[in-house]
Amino acid sequence: MAVVETPLVETVLGPVAADELGDVDAHEHVFLRTPVNPGDEFLDTDKAADELLRVAASGIRTVVDLTPVGLGRRPGQLAEVSRTSGVHVVAATGFHRSAHYPAAHWARHADDATLLDVLLDDLQVGMDRYDWDFPRPLPSPHRAGIIKLGASYHRIDRHEERWFAAGAAAARDTGVAVAVHTEVGTAAHAALDLLDRHGIPAGRVLLAHTDRNPDPELHLDLIARGAHLVYDTIGRIKYRPDSVVLDLIERMAEAGELGRICLGTDVGRKSSLSAYGGGPGMDVLGRDFVPRLRRRLGDEAVETVLRHAPQGLLAKETCAA
Repeated sequence: MAVVETPLVETVLGPVAADELGDVDAHEHVFLRTPVNPGDEFLDTDKAADELLRVAASGIRTVVDLTPVGLGRRPGQLAEVSRTSGVHVVAATGFHRSAHYPAAHWARHADDATLLDVLLDDLQVGMDRYDWDFPRPLPSPHRAGIIKLGASYHRIDRHEERWFAAGAAAARDTGVAVAVHTEVGTAAHAALDLLDRHGIPAGRVLLAHTDRNPDPELHLDLIARGAHLVYDTIGRIKYRPDSVVLDLIERMAEAGELGRICLGTDVGRKSSLSAYGGGPGMDVLGRDFVPRLRRRLGDEAVETVLRHAPQGLLAKETCAA
C-alpha cells in the first residue's frame, strides 16, 4: 500500500500538519523595525505575547509572520510568544522591497551565493538569532517556513531582481511558498513573470496587498495565472472601508475562485497594536471582520479563506526541484 505523506508546514516550534493550523491570518508582523516607519517599531516580547493572546481569543490559530531578513526578526522571542499564546507562527525569510534597506546595508552588496546561503540557512538550519546583523551568524533552532520578497511601486528595481532570484532558488530547493509585497497592489504581473522565469509557478505565490488596488478584473486575471491573493489590510480604514474587501471576496466567490483568497491584517506599526494602546489591533480579523464575512457569505466561505486556501499554500511541496 502506498504511503501518503502528510503535508507539513514549518512553524517556529517545528513542523505542523497543514490541516492542524486552524484558521490562518496569512499576513502579520509580530516584531518589526524598519527605516520606512521610524519610531513605529515594535520589539517588546511581553506586548507581542499579549497581542497574540488577543488573536487566539478571536479564533485565529495561526499567523504568518512576513517579516523578512534585517527588519527586526527575533526567532527566539517568536517561539516564546507562540508557546505563551498557543498560536502557531510561520516565520519568513527573504528580502523586502529595497526602500527598507539603507544604501550601506549588506543585502544590497552581497554576492548571489551569499544571498542564497542566508535564505537556505534560515529555512534549513534555523533563523539567525541576530537577524543576519553581521559579522557572524548564530543560528537558532527555529526555522522559517515561507519566503517573503518585495516589489516597488509599479516596478521591480535592480536590487529586488537579485533578491527575487535568490528567493526563487531557495523556494525551489526547499518547497516553501513565496509571498510577494506588491506596493499598493501594483507590479503583481511583473512579480509573477519574474518568479516564473526563475522556475516558481504562480500557484506557489501569495500576492500581498492586492486589496489596496480593489480591481476585481485584475484580481481574476492574477488568479487565472494560478496565484493566491491575500487581502491583508483588514481594519485599516484609512485605505478603504472593510465593505470594499467584503465586496471583493463576494466577487471572487461568484467567479468560483474563493479558494485562491487568503486574509490578514498586516499590522506594521506599533500605533496599530492594541498592546501598545493603538488600534485596530492584530485581532481585528477574527474579532470584527470574520463575523461580517460569515453573515455575508456563510460558514463555508469563511472556512475556505481562513483554512483551505492558506493551509494548501503553506504546505511544503515534497518534490521541490
